[in-house]
Order: sequence, then C-alpha cells, then structure tokens
Amino acid sequence: MRLSEAEARRRFTASRTACLATASLNAEPHLVVVTFAVVGDVVVTAVDQKPKTTRRLRRLALIEENPQVSMLADCYDDDDWSRLWWCRADGRARVLVEPEECAEPLAWLSSKYPQYATEPPPGPVIWVDVTRWQGWAYAG
Repeated sequence: MRLSEAEARRRFTASRTACLATASLNAEPHLVVVTFAVVGDVVVTAVDQKPKTTRRLRRLALIEENPQVSMLADCYDDDDWSRLWWCRADGRARVLVEPEECAEPLAWLSSKYPQYATEPPPGPVIWVDVTRWQGWAYAG
C-alpha cells in the first residue's frame, strides 16, 4: 500500500541508515549507505571519521555536478513479509563546508547518533532539501 507523505517521512526519519543515490550528468549512478538526520523537509548527512580511502569522496563531486539526489530507507524481514516497507526522499542537495553552516546539521546528527556526540563528524555536510516523500508498505 502506498504511504502518505507524512507516514513516509516518519518511517524514513526513524530509520538508522539510508542509501544516498547520486548520479553524474551522464546518468552514471552512485549509491552509498549513510547515517542521517531529518528536520522538517531537510535531510542531512556528513562525512564522518570512519576509515575511507580518500577524503575526496565521489558523492561530493557528483552533488556539485548534479544536485538531484534520492535517499532510500527500508525495512526487510525474512520471517514476516507483512513488515516490509520502503520510503524515499527525493530532493536537491548541496555540500556545506564552512564551519558556521555545518554546526547546526552536525548537532542534529549528534543528537541522533551517540557515537557522534563523543566524536562529531569533521564534515563536509550534505544538505538535502526534500521535494518529495514517498513510500510503500506491505501492510498499514
């Protein structure tokens, strides 16, 4: 069953992780699992301190090239398919790098994830202005 925008936002917000989908101007897709926080119709995620092969992440370059993004959160249960659902946030992203513009989104992330409270992400921050929330659930 199709979910209302409000229910899609609620389930998405409650999720612990989501996939961030970006694409080049040539429509080459790129997916990465991220932690995130939601405030109203804004989703934020940040480059954190977990080990990475480079700090010049492809997702950041792709957002500069093509700011249209999609984020997907879901619940899958092998034992009970009536619990299946997915929710998507589509929008326009921008990369924040200045400390004063990153402070508030980093506080949102720190309030959701205890790990970030003790060691906040260094950033940059990806800010997504959501233009559409949608979702589906096997059951209400």
